[in-house]
Amino acid sequence: MVNYIKHSEQTGRSMVEMLGVLAIIGVLSVGGIAGYSKAMTKFKITKTFDQVSMMVANIRTLYSGQRDYKGLATNIAYKLGVAPAEMVGADPETLVNAFQGAVEIAATQYNGIDNAAFGIAYQHMGAEACVQIATADWGAGASSGFVGLTIGADGSDVSASAPAATADGSWINSDLPISPTDAADACSPDDGTGYVTVIWYYM
Repeated sequence: MVNYIKHSEQTGRSMVEMLGVLAIIGVLSVGGIAGYSKAMTKFKITKTFDQVSMMVANIRTLYSGQRDYKGLATNIAYKLGVAPAEMVGADPETLVNAFQGAVEIAATQYNGIDNAAFGIAYQHMGAEACVQIATADWGAGASSGFVGLTIGADGSDVSASAPAATADGSWINSDLPISPTDAADACSPDDGTGYVTVIWYYM
């Protein structure tokens, strides 16, 4: 009797093939992370548009029967429910924006008149978000109540006077939206932090 011994060939992936597969997975992962990061930034920018518009509408409605915005401040806005619940910070009576920066609200001087307007400041804004926000149309005409926009160093004081004329870092309603070139310059701070504060002013 003759015994035939069958030799089975074992096939497998070589080290080079495995490295190739890993390289492809790595490239796809990096692309996926970059895409996710871009999508999150767009989501946060859209969220900012919604939040600011809602707060402005709520404040103007609350103060519609008043002569001015005297007494308006972040803690008062919090107590009056001006901001969406998602903006409430860890500490009581504080507000946080979608970029994890502080939100400040305060009555401001406008055209030499105290408390004639109010400002909403978003701190800790990165350059990409700042440019897209600055170049958007935030309202035209007197009915919108939009006075102007200021871009300054992170932590800029929201209670400073609302811009009555366009100057470095400040634009009045009639000069908006800001050109992409001007926005890119304003949104790139010289202090090396990479962040700015954007302040909207309304009356």
